[in-house]
Amino acid sequence: MKHPAKMFLLWAFVIAVLLLGCGAEMFTSLQNVKQAISVERKLMENLKTYIDQELERLEDIKRFHAKVSNLHAELYNSPAAAMANPLVSYTLIKRLRSEWLNVVYSNEALENLQALRSSYEEEEADLPKTEDLQGAAKGLMRLQDVYALQVSSLVRGLFRRVTDGKATDVYMPVVSILLSGDDCFLIGKVAYEQEDYYHSVPWLEESVRLFRLAGGKWSPENEGTLEDALDHLAFSHFKTGNISYALSLSHELLHYDPTNGRVLLNVEKYENLLVAAGPTRSVGLRRPTSTYLSTRDTYERLCRTQGSQPIHFENPRLYCDYFTNNNPALLLLPVKREVLSLQPYVVIYHNFITDREAEEIKGFAQPALRRSVVASGENQATVEYRISKSAWLKGSESCIVGKLDQRISMLTGLNVRPPYAEYLQVVNYGIGGHYEPHFDHATSPSSPVFKLKTGNRVATFMIYLSSVEAGGSTAFIYANFSVPVLKKAAIFWWNLHRNGRGDAETLHAGCPVLIGDKWVANKWVHEYGQEFQHRCSLNPEE
Repeated sequence: MKHPAKMFLLWAFVIAVLLLGCGAEMFTSLQNVKQAISVERKLMENLKTYIDQELERLEDIKRFHAKVSNLHAELYNSPAAAMANPLVSYTLIKRLRSEWLNVVYSNEALENLQALRSSYEEEEADLPKTEDLQGAAKGLMRLQDVYALQVSSLVRGLFRRVTDGKATDVYMPVVSILLSGDDCFLIGKVAYEQEDYYHSVPWLEESVRLFRLAGGKWSPENEGTLEDALDHLAFSHFKTGNISYALSLSHELLHYDPTNGRVLLNVEKYENLLVAAGPTRSVGLRRPTSTYLSTRDTYERLCRTQGSQPIHFENPRLYCDYFTNNNPALLLLPVKREVLSLQPYVVIYHNFITDREAEEIKGFAQPALRRSVVASGENQATVEYRISKSAWLKGSESCIVGKLDQRISMLTGLNVRPPYAEYLQVVNYGIGGHYEPHFDHATSPSSPVFKLKTGNRVATFMIYLSSVEAGGSTAFIYANFSVPVLKKAAIFWWNLHRNGRGDAETLHAGCPVLIGDKWVANKWVHEYGQEFQHRCSLNPEE
């Protein structure tokens, strides 16, 4: 069990740090997570200094102990003879009144600890906050759901799903790590606190298993213990209707804490429920509902297939070519175009941007990255169904932005100068970063999209600035296909029909990034300014 005094100091320190914390959202951008590595390196250096100081302090104490031990072993064997010598008597009295006080009440340990805490607080602004820990945990649960990953495999650093009763690798990461009982406990606790027992049960099961393997031994860096995990898991099972297992876990918990009044009451409650109900069946684990429940199955299937939908792409009307758009600037250097869909019209331009250009764009965007928002009535808000950070780049900020605008205009024939198009939006996704099914065009007259007073978003031009190892595809839900992340490529599609109405077939989503650091750049083109570039049809229904 935890030592009360140590725990009080630990929690007082943690709470103080959390209260001092300001804006979080590190988890929404992998770029910010990468920067945290250098912060921890500084913390490691500070901890090493603290350890060296403490070792030096303990050596001094050991030296004092050895000195006194030698005196008792040699000089004080004959107390009468020893005390007859006034020098020996003086040193004994002086040692007991002065030296022991200096050792026992030394402030050196506290000074060393305070120096460590001060160095920690100096880095505090760059440290993750409680929201980041919760967001990272939710990101892992999102990956668990969308890619049907086994929790027991994730704990071992593997990305596996069960297909036809057999565990298969979704991806084999180059770098991986084993999760501890405390790692699993915190993920399960995040779900538990949201009354999401579908996710809390498997993660807490793994936490209990790992804590048991460790013999229930507590480590000072851990927040949870075996007792904590058993407590949360028992109640999670109770809430899912598995009362007999909740009772069994509660009995195990009482083995470690036999006087826990709350658990004793729970045991009595569970026993009474079992007697009253007789043999019962668990209602099982039910996945939480979602705002996009009607399209969830399609969305997740398209994310898992990662762009491999043969039935869709076997359409003989789809083709690849070298495209110039009849633009003189492209005649000698046409762009590789691949038509992915005719309804909605979606094409991908391969090698649209160079590696150097992509890195330059990312470099310009990094200092300005902020949590991505979505339209919420007339305003904008951060939401859990969009996990990323974004920045807006003006053409005046970098010549490369102006060059991209010109290149987009040559390929599409559209006027992409503001206000007829929005500034270039650069997006970096976070842990399990995603954007659930949505439309790019406004579906409400009060949408912030109309603040430019240049109409709705008629088209989207999205550039992949990076590659990823797994996940992160763009899924077109109703059109039933997805496009994997292809570095340096760009996707283009029309959001509106020629009559100005939104095209429902363009409902799309950014699948969660499983492994990798996903960067994209979006250019949204508006209706006004395209009167001669994208003409209306004579057919009002088209």
